[in-house]
Amino acid sequence: MKKIQVMLLVLVLLAVVPTGCRQRKYERFSGSFFDTFDTYTTFIGYTRNKEEFDRYFDMVQSRFRELHKLFDKYNNYEGINNIKTINDNAGIQPVKVEKAIIDLILFSREWYAETGRKTNIAMGPVLEIWKRYFDDASYDPVNTDIPSLKELGAASMLVDLDRVIVDEEDHTVYLPDKGMSLDVGAVAKGFATELVARELKEAGFLSGIISPGGNIRTIGKPLDKTRQRWGIGIQDPDMPIINDAQNTLDTIFVGEASVVSSGDYQRYYMYEGRRIHHIIDPDTLMPGENFRAVTVVAEDAATADFLSTTLFLLSLEEGMSLLEDLDGVEAIWVMPDRSVHFSEGLQDMLKSQGASGVSD
Repeated sequence: MKKIQVMLLVLVLLAVVPTGCRQRKYERFSGSFFDTFDTYTTFIGYTRNKEEFDRYFDMVQSRFRELHKLFDKYNNYEGINNIKTINDNAGIQPVKVEKAIIDLILFSREWYAETGRKTNIAMGPVLEIWKRYFDDASYDPVNTDIPSLKELGAASMLVDLDRVIVDEEDHTVYLPDKGMSLDVGAVAKGFATELVARELKEAGFLSGIISPGGNIRTIGKPLDKTRQRWGIGIQDPDMPIINDAQNTLDTIFVGEASVVSSGDYQRYYMYEGRRIHHIIDPDTLMPGENFRAVTVVAEDAATADFLSTTLFLLSLEEGMSLLEDLDGVEAIWVMPDRSVHFSEGLQDMLKSQGASGVSD
């Protein structure tokens, strides 16, 4: 399922530039759009002038539109074979696709095998059932329901990611069983964000933030002659998701990195007094119950996006153990009682622990 259909999961906290910096070489500009990945995307950049920023902004929006179409499982686009095309041909024939789709599937399969087999992009049959109940709840939030384990269990027979056949030489993907389907919502936005960030850097972009929903990807450092690191706010699960520092639990200061959050506050409905959210555990086929939210800091957005779901579904002990084997990845967990735990390496990044954006 799509992880986010709301505004930002995390909030970019941008310091006010002192008036003494008006003559600086770089100026800060920003723009936004709402036509890709069902979320609000903000692009912030430090460039020499508005014309230069607009060129980069057009590049970001155009590329996101392309990747949105490729990773879309709901719509057909003329001349494009996408995730929906693959699903429509399950049990029929292989589908020739672009390299970005091949790379996304291979990335997801590798990380799935190495991180506890929790984030499974072949969970489409189960997630389609849940989507019906979410859609019904959006129309009638009073008379809600949840699917039966019998129905979910039958669908779970078709979620074996190891059976997805990827032919790298011919650039084809084949789902061998009718009824199989891919749902890349747990990783597509982060994967797309990382592709865009790398292409921006190759084009000469030096400093800024790409933020589609909760997938924050920073590039370089702030060129405001004041800060060395970006400040990213961690959303308080009990507060409205708006760009307000009062609604954050803490602030993470990073250089060039990605910060991604998953939580039970992003998309949910109420059923018999319980919060039914969209992050489904492949073992129980029900929403994960270990945490209110998990935020991951990693070098790239694809990894952070994938792991934010994985860590949300693992226990705290399992998640802590997993991070010990992963270089350059840190996390913070918000428990059901609102207590907070964080990995050792995150301590030097948190405002509550004395970190700031002024020094490295």
